Amino acid sequence: MKETVLITGASYGIGKELAELYAKDGYHLVLIARSKDKLQKLAEDFSAKYKIEVKVILKDLEDPSKAYEIYEEVRKEGIQVDYLVNNAGFGLYGEFIKTELHDELNMIDLNIKTLTALTKLFLPEMIRNRRGGILNVASTAAFQPGPLMAVYYATKAYVLSFTEALANELKGTGVKVTALCPGPTETGFSERAHLEQSKLFQTGVMCARDVARIGYKGFLQGKTLVIPGFKNRLLSFCVRFLPRKAVTQIVRHIQEWKPANSIHSSNTVSK
Repeated sequence: MKETVLITGASYGIGKELAELYAKDGYHLVLIARSKDKLQKLAEDFSAKYKIEVKVILKDLEDPSKAYEIYEEVRKEGIQVDYLVNNAGFGLYGEFIKTELHDELNMIDLNIKTLTALTKLFLPEMIRNRRGGILNVASTAAFQPGPLMAVYYATKAYVLSFTEALANELKGTGVKVTALCPGPTETGFSERAHLEQSKLFQTGVMCARDVARIGYKGFLQGKTLVIPGFKNRLLSFCVRFLPRKAVTQIVRHIQEWKPANSIHSSNTVSK
């Protein structure tokens, strides 16, 4: 019997690429996002190309209560979710004192609360079945403080810490848990995070397809932590040996904007 994967933030970027990887391997899909047209097009394409069943659920996951609605809708339709991919999330660029509280609270709700709620709701059945898994998309931002994106970095630190702890608790249950920690990645949503002028994103980004492929492979192998890209792995490792104050200063430097005349347009966002 084919297994089913539920993926949040599935209409673009890493989520979309992960959805196609699962579809290619014959998994049925439950795709969650706000973009009706994009999701329905993906559902039609995947169903026709890979001969799988695809259910589309339109929800704004910045409201954590939507996690309960998703769970109830899936249960009513008799769909067993074998794998959960918590991919939905967004970032916000700027000094904390200058950014909007509303945006940051929405970020905390989406990046932390909804992810936690979905995990809490779908995990018990996986444990009862002694199979399945959860893939949480964190970020290399999880490994250090992030001046100019203070709240975003903090949310991803939560995702990494939560995932590693959960992986430890679930040893021997048959359920695997992985944190995918990409660095700067092409996704098409840089406008929301206002990152086009950041030095970090001018030094090179990975494409979403490569990030998804590496994360998918690591998840199937049962790895707890997957960091795509040699540079990203090296930087994440090196920060362990530097004083925290120095790390924070370095991050501040690479997050700062380049002069306007040196900017090149880029559709990117950090996951």
